[in-house]
Amino acid sequence: MRLSIIVPVYNMAAEGKLNYCMDSLVNQTVDNYEIIAVDDASTDGSPEILGRYQAEYPEKVKVLTHGVNKRQGGAKNTGLRAASGEWIGFVDSDDWVAPDCYEKLLAKAQATGADMVGCDYSLVTEHGFTPGQPVKNNTPDQTGVLDMEKHKKLLMRPGSMVLKIYRTSVIRENRLDFPEGIFYEDNCAGSLWSLYFKHFERVEEPLYFYYQHGLSTVHHISEEKCRHRMKAAELLREMCRERGFLEPYHQELEYRFAELYYVITLFSYMQGMARPKLSFVRELRKGMEEMFPKFRENIYYRAYTGAEEQKLIAMQSRSDLKFYLYYRLKLLVRRMRQG
Repeated sequence: MRLSIIVPVYNMAAEGKLNYCMDSLVNQTVDNYEIIAVDDASTDGSPEILGRYQAEYPEKVKVLTHGVNKRQGGAKNTGLRAASGEWIGFVDSDDWVAPDCYEKLLAKAQATGADMVGCDYSLVTEHGFTPGQPVKNNTPDQTGVLDMEKHKKLLMRPGSMVLKIYRTSVIRENRLDFPEGIFYEDNCAGSLWSLYFKHFERVEEPLYFYYQHGLSTVHHISEEKCRHRMKAAELLREMCRERGFLEPYHQELEYRFAELYYVITLFSYMQGMARPKLSFVRELRKGMEEMFPKFRENIYYRAYTGAEEQKLIAMQSRSDLKFYLYYRLKLLVRRMRQG
C-alpha cells in the first residue's frame, strides 16, 4: 500500500460536508491507497454516510468507530494504528483535496527522496474546486535536507499537518502520535514530529481546500478551548523534555510555548469572550512565568511578537488588573468607533 489517508470524523453530516470530503478522497488520481475514516462517536448521520462509502468502495474505504469521543487526536491515533501505507496523510472531514493532490505529493517525494512533503491551501466558503484565497504553508528556507537551523524553523512554524504526507517508517520508529481528548492537538504534534524528519519538500500549489464555516474550531472562542491550547503547549514542552529536545532547542521551544500557551490564548480570550475572567488572565500569566520566567528576553519573542502585544504583556507583568481594565476599555472604544 502506497498511502493511507486518515480522516477523523465527528458530526459532519450536515450540509454535505462529509460527503464532499469523502468524494474528493475516493476520486484521487493516485492508485494503491486506502482511506481510513474514524468515526469519533458521532451523534448525527455521519456513521451511516461512512457506511455507504465503505460499501461502495470496499477496496479503498475502511471505517473504524469509537464508542467514546476522543477528539481528533484520538481518532488520528486509531487511524495510525490501522494504517498500512508507506505514507500517511490527514484530512479534516469538513475539508477536501484536489483530485491530483496525493499524486503530486507522492511524485515530489519520489523525485527528491524527501520523507515529508507538503503543499499550500485555499480558503473557501463553498464547496467546489474553484481556488479561493491561496495561503502559503511553510517557507522555502524550511525545505530541503533538514539541518538544525531548519529544524528550529519548523519547530516554531511547523505549518498545518493536513497539508503534508509523512513517511510511515519515521512515525513508527519514533513512536509519534497525537495528544488525545483536547482541541489543537496539531499544535503539539506538528512541532514535535518535524524534528524527526530529515528531508522536507513542498509542492507550491494550493491542493487542499480549507472550508471556513461557523462550526470550525478556530471560529468559536471558549475558555475550554483556550485551556486545550494551553494543554497542547504544556504537552509539547513535556515531550520535548522527555525526548531530549528541550536544551538544544530551548530558545525555539520557549518562543513556541509563549506563542501558544500565552500570547495567542490571552488575546483571543480577551477579544472573544463576552465576560472574560480576571482569574483566568492571572492564571495564564502565572503559568507562563512558571514555565519560562525569562520569555520576554527571548530573541524570537522580541523579533516576532507585535510591539503592541509586547507592551500589553509588559503591562500585565506589572498588574493583571491594570492590563485587564485597560484592554477591556480599549476594545469598548474600538467597537464604539466601528459603529
